[in-house]
Amino acid sequence: MDLTRTAYGTWSGGRFMHFGEPLDEERFLKVISLAYDRGIRTFMTADVYGNGQADEMLGRALAGFPRDSYCLVGAVGHDFYEGKREGSKGYPRFTNPALRGPAQYADYLKMAAEKELTRCRVSKFDLLLLHNPDSTGYSSEAVWKAMQAVKEAGLTDRLGIAPGPANGFTLDIISCFEKFGALIDWAMVILNPLEPWPGSLCLPAAQTHNVKVITRVVDYGGLFHDDVKPGHKFGPQDHRAFRPAGWVEAGNVKMDKIREFATAHGVTMLQLACLWNLSQPAVSSVIPTLIQEASPGTKSIESKVEELAALPDIKLTAEESRQILGVGDNKGCMSLKGGNPEHAGDVQADRWPLTPELVEAGRRWGINPEGDLSCTHHV
Repeated sequence: MDLTRTAYGTWSGGRFMHFGEPLDEERFLKVISLAYDRGIRTFMTADVYGNGQADEMLGRALAGFPRDSYCLVGAVGHDFYEGKREGSKGYPRFTNPALRGPAQYADYLKMAAEKELTRCRVSKFDLLLLHNPDSTGYSSEAVWKAMQAVKEAGLTDRLGIAPGPANGFTLDIISCFEKFGALIDWAMVILNPLEPWPGSLCLPAAQTHNVKVITRVVDYGGLFHDDVKPGHKFGPQDHRAFRPAGWVEAGNVKMDKIREFATAHGVTMLQLACLWNLSQPAVSSVIPTLIQEASPGTKSIESKVEELAALPDIKLTAEESRQILGVGDNKGCMSLKGGNPEHAGDVQADRWPLTPELVEAGRRWGINPEGDLSCTHHV
C-alpha cells in the first residue's frame, strides 16, 4: 500500500518529541486508533523515537487492524544500538566512521530494519526511510546499495529519505535525487504556507526524478491548528520555545491575511495548509504534527485528528497558491543545515561546507547558494 494523502506520525502526542502536553499511554494508543477509524491510513514511526518505544506503541495500536488496510512507514539511521547519545545532538548516524565503515552499512541497515519491524509486529514496511542522514548518507553509493539490499530482502516495498530534523539540506537532497533517484520513491521535507523556504526549492528535482514528497511541519509549529495565539506559554522542554522571539505573533498576523482562502473553501486553517502543500509539485501526502497544547481552552488532539481526517478533496487554484505564497514568503529567515555557504570548518553530523558538486547541482536547478540559501534575518 502506498502512502495516502493524510498521515499520522508517532512524534505527535508529545511522548517522544517535546511538543505540548505528553499523552499518557492509553490516550496515545486511542488517538492512533481514532486516526485509523476516521480514515487516516498512513502511519509513520522512527526507530530512534524512545529507542524503539514509539515502534512498540504503534505496533500495539495497529495490531487489531488488517495489515493490508494501512501503510506503514519506518525510518532508520541513528545508531542507538552501538552509538552513545551526545546530549542534545542525539545518537550518531550509523555512517559515523567511529562505528563502522562502508562494508558494514548493509548489515547495520538490515539489522535495524528487522528490529524495527519486530517492534511494529509486522514483517514488512510499505516504505522505509533513511532518517536524518549525514553527508555520507546523501552521497554514498554504499549507503544506497545497502538500502536497496534491505528492499531486495523483502523488508520494505519502497525506499525514501527523510532529512532533518531542522530545515535545510536542499542541495544535498537534490544531489541525492540525481544520483539515486531510481531507488528513491519518497522524500520527506518541511513545508507549509508560512515556511515555503527552503523546502520548495527541491520540489522540481523531486518531480523530475519521480520522487513523491510527504511534507511535515504542515502546522507550522502548531499555529495552523488555530489554538496557538499571541502570549501562548510553551513548556520549558517544548522544542518550539527555542524558536525566535515573536514568531507566534508574526505567524498569527500572516495567518489572518490568508484566512479568507479558508473561508472561501469552507475549510479550517489546518486544512488550508494541507491543501496548499498538496498543490505544490511532487507533494502527495501531508503529515502535520498533532499536538495537545498544555494551555487551557485549546483544542483536543482528538479534534485535530478528526480535522485532518476530514481533509476535503479539493484543489487550490494556481493564483490562490501564489497569493498565499506571497504572504508566507520566509526566504532567508534562518540558518540552514546541510551543505550551505555559511558553514566553515569541519564536517558535522548535520552541517557541512559546500562542495563543488553541490554548487553544480544547485546551478542545474537555478539555485545560487549565496543568494538562495543564506540567512538574511528577513522575516
